[in-house]
Amino acid sequence: MPGVISKTVLVLAGMFGEGLRAELVAGAISRGLTAEAHLACDACPLEEDIATPTTDVSGALDEVDFDRRMRACRAVVLACARLEDRALLGSIVFEAATRARQSGVPAYAVTGENALDPFEARIVDLQVILQASTARALGAAGRKLAALV
Repeated sequence: MPGVISKTVLVLAGMFGEGLRAELVAGAISRGLTAEAHLACDACPLEEDIATPTTDVSGALDEVDFDRRMRACRAVVLACARLEDRALLGSIVFEAATRARQSGVPAYAVTGENALDPFEARIVDLQVILQASTARALGAAGRKLAALV
């Protein structure tokens, strides 16, 4: 329907370590998003480090039907344990952010550790990068993002 803005946010999450598996990360951020706004979440956990270069980035995103899901959303949230410039190229995070930018869908990031400087974050075209390293902090990050998306 032309002119209708989706109320859905796609949360693509990777592992944050042993205690924070991707499903828990995606769930905590999604609960934060839905608690603060009338948003629906499309949680997409990937049980791997999505910020580390991989040989089959396109295959990993195609496997979860990322492009279709992303185009149906008003924003994408990329959640990974660490963001750093030397690891981004060839990673799922970089590819997902690039596809979002090319489709006109804003991308946000939640990370346990942000090692990107503002210029590097701009290159990836992330609107906001929030840091969170516990389930509680991930929920709070979701609540903050709800006000932005």
